[in-house]
Amino acid sequence: YNWDLIEINGHDHNQISKAINKARTGKKPTVISCKTIIGYGSPNKSNTASVHGSPLGGAEIELVRKKLKWSSMPFEVPENILKEWRKLIISGKKHEENWKKNFDKLEKNKKEELLRIKSGNLPKNFNEKIAQIKDKFFENSKPIATRKSSEACLEAITTFIPELIGGSADLTGSNNTKSSSQKIIKANNFNGTYIHYGIREHGMCGVMNGLALDQSTIPYGGTFLIFSDYCKPSIRLAALMKQRVIYVLTHDSIGLGEDGPTHQPIEQLFSLRSIPNLNVFRPADSIETLEAWELALKSNSSPSVLALTRQDLPMVRKKESKENLTQYGGYILSDSEKENCNLIIIATGSEVEIALDVQK
Repeated sequence: YNWDLIEINGHDHNQISKAINKARTGKKPTVISCKTIIGYGSPNKSNTASVHGSPLGGAEIELVRKKLKWSSMPFEVPENILKEWRKLIISGKKHEENWKKNFDKLEKNKKEELLRIKSGNLPKNFNEKIAQIKDKFFENSKPIATRKSSEACLEAITTFIPELIGGSADLTGSNNTKSSSQKIIKANNFNGTYIHYGIREHGMCGVMNGLALDQSTIPYGGTFLIFSDYCKPSIRLAALMKQRVIYVLTHDSIGLGEDGPTHQPIEQLFSLRSIPNLNVFRPADSIETLEAWELALKSNSSPSVLALTRQDLPMVRKKESKENLTQYGGYILSDSEKENCNLIIIATGSEVEIALDVQK
């Protein structure tokens, strides 16, 4: 994969420093493999399982201090180390001054746009743009798969939200996650907004978490809903960290496709819905798909899942509405004509069409 690998003694700070400097000056991505011993310095517990989940204890800590020749008191930072840290403050101030000088050179509109992006806020005309897209969707009410509806949303949204960074785990053509305006980020050119992650769902979601930590980017990535199991640890962390990450999970259907039962999501939706602070949207048509994207982009302290279909779905929202009904989690799509209702049918996603047929 054209990476540099540096193996070092992870307990030797000189080797660590040299490896980091080499990685900084290299032209390839670098993996630094630090060989370490668990419980290093502990005469009685080093390299044992007991040091993993249990405290060393006062007596053993004293032995470690002697072994490592550490004479400073607990919570005391030695003067020579403190001096090195204070040098970083001076260096940091210089970098900040240079950044401010470059920022002051920018035109007013570019300054405002950069500050908006850095703050994590959406463009001022966001609601207006979403309303325009919704009007177009109502005009074209032909049956369409929600993954294709999502693609249509992205085709419009990526033109006025430059901080969107998209990608897919080697399923771009199936997830419909790339708009025509997006350029691919390549090894020698980072001037793009789309990443080909390869067949690495867990890695993709980890990268997206990292991107989201800096509020100036809104990452989204696609794979099949069935493969959300590979994404789960990173999705859960995104929810815990309150990060705005968007997961485009397509081929949501219990119907068997050409790939067979290995690609048939059954329990995945229930598992995702059980994660606290994770928005799970399962739109029934193109209108709900757009509303899901709107809510996901506005949820700056929660990650969101968009569970989308492979098969075409009819437009079930016949009545035009400027209001985002998806935000309520549930709403009445087709009310009973009788005064006394004996049965309430609840459905989401591709089953809404079936539920409406049952009502008839």
